[in-house]
Amino acid sequence: MISGAASSSILRRVLAALCILTACTACAERRETHEVLNALLWMQTSAEYRTLTTLTYRQATAALDLALGDKAWTAALEQEGNFQDLPPAVVLDLDETVLDNQPFDGRLIKDGTRFTSSRWEEWVNEADARALPGSLEFITEAQRRGIAVFFITNRRAKHEALTRRNLERLGLTLSTEPDAVLSEGEAPFDWPSDKSSRRRYLAERYRILLLIGDDLRDFVVGAQDTPEARMALAQHHRARWGVSWFLIPNPMYGTWETALFPTGSSDNEALAAKRAWVRERP
Repeated sequence: MISGAASSSILRRVLAALCILTACTACAERRETHEVLNALLWMQTSAEYRTLTTLTYRQATAALDLALGDKAWTAALEQEGNFQDLPPAVVLDLDETVLDNQPFDGRLIKDGTRFTSSRWEEWVNEADARALPGSLEFITEAQRRGIAVFFITNRRAKHEALTRRNLERLGLTLSTEPDAVLSEGEAPFDWPSDKSSRRRYLAERYRILLLIGDDLRDFVVGAQDTPEARMALAQHHRARWGVSWFLIPNPMYGTWETALFPTGSSDNEALAAKRAWVRERP
């Protein structure tokens, strides 16, 4: 016959085992999803994303008349001196601003792999990215009005011919002289990844009417600082947003992400740093 004390001890052990079993079951049911899965699905399937990109380009198109009519108007912080009589131009980023690389990110998710230079080159070699909604209409309208269109991209110079082929497949007409596509590392300039030197180069030759991009660095220097510094930088230039600067949403990647962890972090270190940034309270 089991004593009361022994019975109580057994009951405690059973309860403890049940707690452990419940915890293990919860662990087994935990869904380990790819970091950018929700962001990619939002961009690929939501009506909201298509509406936002279309709206942004529609607003940019509407701003062209005002920008053309005001000779003192410039979108570039690098624009200096007597620029009033320079020919007008607009400057756009390419990836996730004009070119839609979402299928590339989809492949990484499906394969359970991460970004690598070789995988990226495979995608670029296809030269088959589609255009973001609203982008082609804006570009063709700007060109119709006699406005030069330039693309400042951090695609490497060795990919420029393929990038041009992709844009031309979309129906765009690109100038070669002057070069409409300013790529990172391009000779003879050896442009760095920071885009300010390329904006300055164009600002010496054109009056920059509008800047369009998906990342803060498409507009200003300092986009790779801390999140707090980036917020302050965007706030400092708040009068330009929606007037001469137009931002395309990109929740998948950018300097907003790399600002969250130190350069050179491993995947696990970067993920841990990101989790540390998650806010649990208002």
